[in-house]
Amino acid sequence: MIEIKTLATGSKGNCYHITDGSTPLLLECGISFKDIQKGVSFETSSLGGVLVTHEHKDHCKGVESVLNRGLDVYMSKGTQEALELQHHRIKTVESKKQFRVGTWTILPFDVQHDVNEPLGFLLQSDNGSKLLFATDTYYVKYRFKGLTHIMIECNYDQQTLDENVDSGRVHPAMKKRVMKSHFSLENLLEFFKANDLSKVEEIHLLHLSDSNSNMERIFKAVARATGKMIFIP
Repeated sequence: MIEIKTLATGSKGNCYHITDGSTPLLLECGISFKDIQKGVSFETSSLGGVLVTHEHKDHCKGVESVLNRGLDVYMSKGTQEALELQHHRIKTVESKKQFRVGTWTILPFDVQHDVNEPLGFLLQSDNGSKLLFATDTYYVKYRFKGLTHIMIECNYDQQTLDENVDSGRVHPAMKKRVMKSHFSLENLLEFFKANDLSKVEEIHLLHLSDSNSNMERIFKAVARATGKMIFIP
């Protein structure tokens, strides 16, 4: 059993609290430490650690405060270099080399985004639950078996993005950048087709664009394609 709580999602900040009942973790820390404290009911000392996918501020705004409060933060060497941070609490991890945090076995994997060495994470609890976390990538090249929970970006749907370009709300250059750095509804549906969803209990769709996504369209399409419980925080 895994419990998932979204503290923030989207371009203004991303931070998620997960627990398997034994070891609570934060996925991303793209909000202030004050907001993190509120989000976890001021129980930051119980956190086993923080996983950070990449250096964009909406994913790591609070990283220095988190480090200075005594929490271990796991990130790639490329992310650390981009942030220009040195701290004994930073634990650098590599794609496809698993590590342990409390009751979690965590496997980082490479994703496709316009930054230095971004990662996704596959987290397996000692209780048998398995969670996939992938955000800020335009596709995921790996296949996964036995997932029970999926937290994955669905930043935009092609119809809404095209309509915004046609109306002048989005510049064509920005469209190209979005399509090469974020997960679309269409690519996400292909990802679901390619993976084993037989044990999946919940799918959490993250990081929806304020302007380039139609929440109702996305919810219906994913629910129809997967038949699973869908959450859009």
